[in-house]
Amino acid sequence: MENPTRTAEHLTRISRRQSDLTVKVASLLANHGPIVWEIGCGHGHFLTAYAVAHPNEICIGVDISLDRIERGVRKRNRAKLNNLHFLHADALDFLNALPAGITFSDIYILFPDPWPKRRHQKNRILQPEFLTAAAKRAGQGTRLHFRTDYEPYFRDTEATIDRHPDWKIVTESWPFEEITVFQSRAVSHFSLTAKREPNRA
Repeated sequence: MENPTRTAEHLTRISRRQSDLTVKVASLLANHGPIVWEIGCGHGHFLTAYAVAHPNEICIGVDISLDRIERGVRKRNRAKLNNLHFLHADALDFLNALPAGITFSDIYILFPDPWPKRRHQKNRILQPEFLTAAAKRAGQGTRLHFRTDYEPYFRDTEATIDRHPDWKIVTESWPFEEITVFQSRAVSHFSLTAKREPNRA
């Protein structure tokens, strides 16, 4: 049976968390151009290397694991990177917290949880609803880069993007290579890049 008090407290915590995230994101990204976004940034290996190689680009990594974010922040601080930030956040919460006018140049989703059981696949990040939300914050020509070691997830993602009006899979070389912990453990992997389609009148 639902407990109204507990439900109200839960909703209050969610609202406070989202409000705090909005304030934090606004302070980090005020007056910035397009950003590079990594969803599920893990311990920050990939994005730290990317930020070092691209000092003029603003890079944001988000992850739902606080421990991973703390490890990423330590890497950022050791490297003294002013163009790199890690945030403890859900991907959709981050999207909703973005200030008006902020867009993405690139989005990276590397080795996300594949949720292999059919009843759990609704939890996968690459769903039509996410692609629509991300497209609203993507500039013309924004790239979405996806990599996984689980082929069924890769094939499902191909099909999902192929059916989506806002994104088109393109044949391009992988833009930046840095072997992550998950990639080092994988026997093989599958990659794709999708481009934000122009808005249709």
